Amino acid sequence: MDFGRVITAMVTPFDGDSRIDRETTRRLIDHLIEEQASDSIVVCGTTGESPTLTDEEKLELFRLAVEHAAGRCRIIAGTGSNDTAHSIHLTKEAEKIGVDGILLVAPYYNRPTQRGLYQHFRSIAEATRLPVMLYNVPKRTGVNLEADTVIRLAHDVPNITSVKEATNDIGQATRIIRGTPDHFLLYSGDDEMTLPFMAIGGHGVVSVASHVAGRKMKRMIEAFLEGNVKEAAALHGELSPLFKGLSVFPNPVPVKYALKLQGLDVGGVRPPLANLTEEEQATVRKYIQPS
Repeated sequence: MDFGRVITAMVTPFDGDSRIDRETTRRLIDHLIEEQASDSIVVCGTTGESPTLTDEEKLELFRLAVEHAAGRCRIIAGTGSNDTAHSIHLTKEAEKIGVDGILLVAPYYNRPTQRGLYQHFRSIAEATRLPVMLYNVPKRTGVNLEADTVIRLAHDVPNITSVKEATNDIGQATRIIRGTPDHFLLYSGDDEMTLPFMAIGGHGVVSVASHVAGRKMKRMIEAFLEGNVKEAAALHGELSPLFKGLSVFPNPVPVKYALKLQGLDVGGVRPPLANLTEEEQATVRKYIQPS
């Protein structure tokens, strides 16, 4: 399945007591679809603070997103973990709710071999009929999902249809694109790498910045696809300070602050993340609100 060019990895709105804020979540979904032109939304990914969400909260968010989006965009459920059996359970529950796809992060902390990664992803994907997007983010997981493993999974498991490659490794991305079937899509998992990955055959981005600059990011991709490389490069340059500002502190702390500056207060973050101090807020503003 093609999830579109711009997929937003959605933050999870919290109220003052760090509980899920359902009404603000609905407002945020509307904002991402109507104002930021998201083609799909990832619910309960890294940006959604998945490590601090219970299974019950994740299922509630999947259900809320499916019901409120009501077909206006696709909903991708983050059901991956470092426990294969647990991921299978959560994936099956998400499928019952009616999500459109599954995002599976590489297992973190236990650092499996490539053979272990292959078996992990294949077992989960074979437990569902939904399209599966692999998620490689070595700086968070401590393990790299190598190109050969992605290629093997793409050929062996029909419903593994894409990968979110959250690295700046052009060589690895190139090998994945060349070695996988034509229907298999590579998405950048790093906003800054969107245009470079498009240049080697990438399909789009699973984005944080699209919370606040989705339409500009989509235009950058469209300009490149139209052959207007100069416009695409100019837009990349315009967006680059924003990309930097949203990564200067741990995600999703800066983007939650950026949304607040735009008038959509999605609350703070759950521990062990910490909200920005006034000094840190000034640092983020320096990038995202240049004079």
